[in-house]
Amino acid sequence: MKEIVRLYVYHTNDDDPKKCSAKKMQRFQLVNLETQMRRLPSKAVLLSPFAEKCFSPEDTSLVHQHGLLAVDCSWKHAEQVFAKLSGSMYPRALPFVVAANPVNYGKPFKLTTLEAFAAALYIIGEVDQAQRLTQLYKWAPHFLTLNKEPLEEYQSASTSTDIINIMNQYL
Repeated sequence: MKEIVRLYVYHTNDDDPKKCSAKKMQRFQLVNLETQMRRLPSKAVLLSPFAEKCFSPEDTSLVHQHGLLAVDCSWKHAEQVFAKLSGSMYPRALPFVVAANPVNYGKPFKLTTLEAFAAALYIIGEVDQAQRLTQLYKWAPHFLTLNKEPLEEYQSASTSTDIINIMNQYL
């Protein structure tokens, strides 16, 4: 049986818990949700919109070794939160994909925590785990369908530079 990628969420309790995909993933025991930075795994791959390097298949071994970390916080505090976390982690920015969630449908980069994890997992070839995550919401499987072409291309890339070249075709 294939090993499941460990998923972590640093949660700052800034949003409505009823709409929070991170809390729902926690209820279904699909993520480890932490509210204290000191309890997060060091050296995890941090999905960060402020990262200088793009997430790519070359991050696969890091993800399998240390896990994948997303942050669930208000955009008002995002820069400060990501700056604090980036020191002991491997920050990576997700490439261009568009949201399928009802609040930001069709908007690039405006992803829920669930969508961010699903995109990252898909890119490193963990498609089954990505699909399992998307079963939590009626709208979520559409995220993978909506972004299938770029996600497939990103998955076939080797490096961050390759991903950026592919992404530029979509921008």
